[in-house]
Amino acid sequence: MATLAQWIAGSRPRTLPAAVAPVVVGTAAAAAIDKSDLALAVIALVVAVSLQIGVNYANDYSDGVRGTDEERVGPVRLVGQRLADPENVKLMAFGWFGVGALAGLALVALAQTWILVPLGALAILAAWRYTGGDNPYGYRGLGEVYVFVFFGLMAVLGTQLTQAGETTLVGLLGAIACGALTSAILVANNLRDIPTDRQSGKHTLAVRLGDRGTRTLYLGLVGVAVLCTLLMAIWHHWAPISLIGLVILAPGIKAVVGGATGRALIPALATTGMGLLAWSLLLFFPLARG
Repeated sequence: MATLAQWIAGSRPRTLPAAVAPVVVGTAAAAAIDKSDLALAVIALVVAVSLQIGVNYANDYSDGVRGTDEERVGPVRLVGQRLADPENVKLMAFGWFGVGALAGLALVALAQTWILVPLGALAILAAWRYTGGDNPYGYRGLGEVYVFVFFGLMAVLGTQLTQAGETTLVGLLGAIACGALTSAILVANNLRDIPTDRQSGKHTLAVRLGDRGTRTLYLGLVGVAVLCTLLMAIWHHWAPISLIGLVILAPGIKAVVGGATGRALIPALATTGMGLLAWSLLLFFPLARG
């Protein structure tokens, strides 16, 4: 039986910045037009964090029962390392999806943004189908698309919509930047796992692009985030100050550019996640001040 510490490690806490950052950016975009709402932001944060933890447990379950986690490096794999019963991990995943769904219903009811209900249901379905089901799209190289759409565009613009009742071009730029950096986390993860994924038949985008192409994609995604941030300066002159937060990415970029493999790429995951969070927090203030 897995210990509490192992269950917590299995939730992959290092990925949580990918859930927090879009809520911060969406709230900042709402504050930029004087329509932010702290209470709704907190509920949106519960939704985002719950779905992130849920998808992490779902991936642990699905990859574990398929045997693709047998030779992994990196975080704890509850099923792949036979630390927990697969059905309990699956139950944990759907438990967190349930928390996210209930919080999401409360959010749209308070904000009267009912259009987000089917989109939220689609997000949960997509979270499960990433590595679950008969034909998971994560095994077909589409994981980064899911991350960009749901943890970038939908999370940021959905947060802004629930608070402001509208979306803006600045919000869209923030959503694109957030989605790009969040996708970069997954790219770094899949870069590390190319050898084991190729061996197990998991055709991620990294496997399809190969080592060199994946490293180029990582740098390109970071570049997209930088460009979007610079474009925000058209409306908010101090927005580029948030790029200071991306300095945290330096060790990760060095690892990716320097050809690091295996465990040596783990810092790229951590620094990209923390850089994303730092960027979002530093972006909040120039946007919120109008």
